[in-house]
Amino acid sequence: MTILVTGATGTVGRQVVTQLVNRGAAVRALVRDPAKAQFPAGVEVLQGDFLDVASLRAAMSGVSTLFLLNGVVADEFTQALIALNVAREAGIERIVYLSVIHADVYVNVPHFAGKFGVERMIEQMGFAATILRSAYFIGNDLTIKDVVLNHGVYPMPVGGKGLAMIDTRDIAEIAAIELLRREQAATPLPLDRINLVGPDTLTGTDIAAIWSDVLERPVVYGGDDTAGFEQNLLHFMPAWMAYDMRLMGERFLTDGMRPEAGDVERLTTLLGRPLHSYHEFAAAVVASA
Repeated sequence: MTILVTGATGTVGRQVVTQLVNRGAAVRALVRDPAKAQFPAGVEVLQGDFLDVASLRAAMSGVSTLFLLNGVVADEFTQALIALNVAREAGIERIVYLSVIHADVYVNVPHFAGKFGVERMIEQMGFAATILRSAYFIGNDLTIKDVVLNHGVYPMPVGGKGLAMIDTRDIAEIAAIELLRREQAATPLPLDRINLVGPDTLTGTDIAAIWSDVLERPVVYGGDDTAGFEQNLLHFMPAWMAYDMRLMGERFLTDGMRPEAGDVERLTTLLGRPLHSYHEFAAAVVASA
């Protein structure tokens, strides 16, 4: 049978497709722009959109397992609910959904609260699903690497509670493992939630120290100014999204993004290898600069 990957041209989705192909799965990718669909040979590419129900129906026809990944957009919640309803209509029971850690805690942050609503639908409608609750992506910090490298400041308002940042390569591989586990099961498996975290829980000061070590010169933490963070984001994203990110930053400061006991060990066992670290990421950025 076929596994459908949505969000397939994004960083995580593209890697999920590759992981599945490398494991011998039959993969269909739903994309908005086929011109951007640079996938391994054998991947079936369908053009479509979460708000185009006809295209979703076509994409889900003959599919046995679904990887649901929605981008952070203003109507993310609506898009996800439509996708799940069409999946249910198509008889797809086996789902892997990429959510976010502490979705049930960051209730005032739009793109967290929306994902928690999707989780509730998955649970109440009886899908046989794995909900992957991801922490902050390490790779997000590529957007601020020039500030670190050129000005010696780590500017993200991470705070002092700590974030268990995770590498997208680990997310994609875990997603592929879970998709195949569900796809290959004789009967649909029970609902499961997995926190996706990195090996280290890092504060803003910790991250600045990692950059200092890798660069061999001082890097300082820029502090907890979420209002300034919002203003900087307005230069390259819409106002609603910049405000959403500010609200997320405020919850970083008050709650952090911390793993539960056993999370790191569970992921390490699942992967059969150590998780990628932030230090590894920073070293790679510096090496390629």
